[in-house]
Amino acid sequence: MECLDSDLLRTFVAVTEAGSVTDGAARIHRSQSATSLQIKRLESIIGQPIFERHGRGVILNDTGRQLLPVAREVTARLDTALLDISQNTVMGKLRVGIPDDHGQAKLAEIIASFSRHHPKVELEVTCALSAHFPEALDKGALDLAIYEVECPKEHEEVLTEDPTCWVSSAHREISTDACLSVALFDHACWWREAAITSLQSRRKPYRIVYSSQSVTGVIAAVEAGIAVGLLGRSSLHSGLSVVNKVLGFGNTPASNLVMATSRSQENGPCDAMKAAIRSAFLAKA
Repeated sequence: MECLDSDLLRTFVAVTEAGSVTDGAARIHRSQSATSLQIKRLESIIGQPIFERHGRGVILNDTGRQLLPVAREVTARLDTALLDISQNTVMGKLRVGIPDDHGQAKLAEIIASFSRHHPKVELEVTCALSAHFPEALDKGALDLAIYEVECPKEHEEVLTEDPTCWVSSAHREISTDACLSVALFDHACWWREAAITSLQSRRKPYRIVYSSQSVTGVIAAVEAGIAVGLLGRSSLHSGLSVVNKVLGFGNTPASNLVMATSRSQENGPCDAMKAAIRSAFLAKA
């Protein structure tokens, strides 16, 4: 009787979490063909498929769902065992800030994975408006933070860039002559300043009818058809339309999601978390 190989299980977990063979291969630093062969090998040992095709990706079938918790437990325990007997075990406390308005689910997944691989690190995670994170880093209240800026500074590592655009509801026609109703962020951040600068450059009347602290709130107002808003292109879906040209807006800046650390907190846990975050975003590039 053939045995389940931990390397095959690790590939299975990577493909499952990534949602496709291509993205799963990037996570484990293998080629797509090699990853596909490993999945086929695992299915051969089990004697039945573990995935179903779903669009351009894959989803688990009943067999895959039964195998997943076992695969995660086995790989996590092996990683923990290696860390326990290794001289490079990461230990200590790490205070991390993640934004509640950009990729929260993805970042939460990265942190959960980090916790499984580095169980001896005491994590303290703050999920809040990221506009205050740079100040928290300067004051030493956070060790590492992820936040958005227009122009990254030298110490801020760019994880991803998201072009911005003016959007409206795809189900409502916006008049180019009337006073433009606008939804903006209501906290002091570069998004609000960029939107107002863009509105003033347009040299036409506008009024702020809706304010929100989050991307979700601005999107809700735009979807409802009560206003237009400045959003990242990553937030677009079939219910939203880009209206830069229609309404006469000029170019708008890109949003950069960056990672930065407190200058006094360059240590093992901090370096390990930076590596985990960097690897996860590179895998999606």
